[in-house]
Amino acid sequence: MSRLVVISNRVAPIREGKVAAGGLAVGIHDALRQNGGIWFGWSGEVNNLPEVKSEQVGNINYVTLSLNKQDYDQYYRGFSNATLWPIFHYRIDLARYSREEYYGYRRVNAMLVEKLKPLLRPDDIIWVHDYHLIPFAEACRAQGIRNRIGFFLHIPFPAPEILTAIPPHNELLKTLCYYDLIGFQTETDRLAFQDYITREVRGVIERDGSLTAYGQNFRAGVYPIGVVPDEIRHLSEAYRARRLTVGRNRAGDLRKTIISVDRLDYSKGLVERFNAYQEFLDRFPEHRRNVEFIQIAPTSRSDVKTYQAIRQQLESEAGHINGRYADLDWTPVHYLNKSHERRVLMGLFHNAEVGFVTPLRDGMNLVAKEYVAAQDPENPGVLVLSRFAGAASELSAALIVNPYDCIGMAEALDRALRMPLAERKDRWETMMQSIRRFDLDAWRDNFLRDLHAFSSRPRASVKAGSAFAS
Repeated sequence: MSRLVVISNRVAPIREGKVAAGGLAVGIHDALRQNGGIWFGWSGEVNNLPEVKSEQVGNINYVTLSLNKQDYDQYYRGFSNATLWPIFHYRIDLARYSREEYYGYRRVNAMLVEKLKPLLRPDDIIWVHDYHLIPFAEACRAQGIRNRIGFFLHIPFPAPEILTAIPPHNELLKTLCYYDLIGFQTETDRLAFQDYITREVRGVIERDGSLTAYGQNFRAGVYPIGVVPDEIRHLSEAYRARRLTVGRNRAGDLRKTIISVDRLDYSKGLVERFNAYQEFLDRFPEHRRNVEFIQIAPTSRSDVKTYQAIRQQLESEAGHINGRYADLDWTPVHYLNKSHERRVLMGLFHNAEVGFVTPLRDGMNLVAKEYVAAQDPENPGVLVLSRFAGAASELSAALIVNPYDCIGMAEALDRALRMPLAERKDRWETMMQSIRRFDLDAWRDNFLRDLHAFSSRPRASVKAGSAFAS
C-alpha cells in the first residue's frame, strides 16, 4: 500500500495521549497513521549549520530540517509572509516584493526537495500544504520525481486583478500547475484560480473538468477543511462546570460573554472588531455591566514590524475602551496576548453566549466551527461571522456581518444577546449539520481519494535547475 508523505512549512508531531493544538495536525496525523508515512518540513529553528533530524514515532517518520538566516529571511519572512500572505489576503498596501527574496523562496523549495528525494519510494503519495510551498511540485519534477503530488491551499486565493500585483505571478502560477490536484477551501477560491488560468494564460477547461495550462494537465477542487466535533464536544463538556470568565454584575448574575480567538494578524479584523464593540456599548447602553468581551490573540511573527504595530494598536484600543467604560466592578474588555491550551479554549467557547469571528479575509477559520461545536445543544450561543471567512459559505445560519461595517457588527451583537432560545437552537442545529458533513475526516479523505484517483498524464519536461537559479 502506498505511503503518504506530507510536506508542510512546519511539522507538528503528536505524542500519544496528548491533545493536539489544532485540528489540522490531528487530520494529518490520522492520515499518516493509517498507512504509515513521512511528515517533512522546517523545524522552526534558524542556525548557521542547517541539519536534518529524523524521529520515528510508530509508523510515522517526522523529518525536520533547520534553515540558515538568509533562507529564513528570504523564504519565510520575505516572499512567503511579506509578499504572498498580504496579497492573498487582499492587502496589496502591505505587500513588499524583492526579487532576491523570490529567488530565495524558490531556492529553499528546491533545497527541500533535494533533502526529501532520498526518502521517497516510487509509489509514495505526496501531499503538500500551503503558500510557502507553491513551487514544490515543479522542483520535484525538475529533480526527476514522478510521484503523484497534491497541493492544498489553506488561505484564500485572490482574484486575478489582485494576484497580478505579484511581479512574477505568471512564473509562480506556472509552478502550481505541476501538481496533479490543487485543493481550495471554497468555490470562490477555486473560481478565482480558474479565472486566472483561463483569462491570464489562456488555459483550457477539458471535457472531464480538468485544466490544461503551461503544457500541464491537472485538477482543481474544493475541499473545505473541518473540525472533529465529537472531540470538541468532549473537551468543552469537561469544562462545562467551570466558569472561566471573570466577574458578576451587581445583581450577582454571571455576565454574558462575547469571545474571539485569533492569531495576531492584520487579516483577522481585530481593530475593526474592537471598534464595533465600542460602538455596541455606545448604541446599546443597557448591555453595559452585563457583558464582557474576551479577545485572545497570541503573538505571531513578532519579528515583523507590521505585527508589532498591530499589537500596540490593540493594546491602545483595549485601554481606551476600558478607560472610557470600566468601573470598579466591571472590565468591558479582557485582551490576552498569549496562547492557551486547546481544552481551555473549548471551555471558554462552551461558556460564551456569543462567538465573534470577523476576519477581513480568511481561508476558512476553524475557530468559527470550533465555537459552534463546543456549544450546549440545549442552550447554544450565537455565532457572529464575517462574510469574508471561508466558513461563511457553510455556516450561513450564523449572523453574517460585514467586518467593514462597524454599526452593522454592533447591531449583530445586540441581536445575538437578545436572541430567543428557539431561534438559537434552530440556527445551531443547521450549522452542526454542515460541520458534521464537512468534518476533518471528510476533508482529508475526499482530497486523498481524488488524488489517488487522478491518472497523471505525460508532463512537459522541466529543465533541471533552470527555474531555481538564484
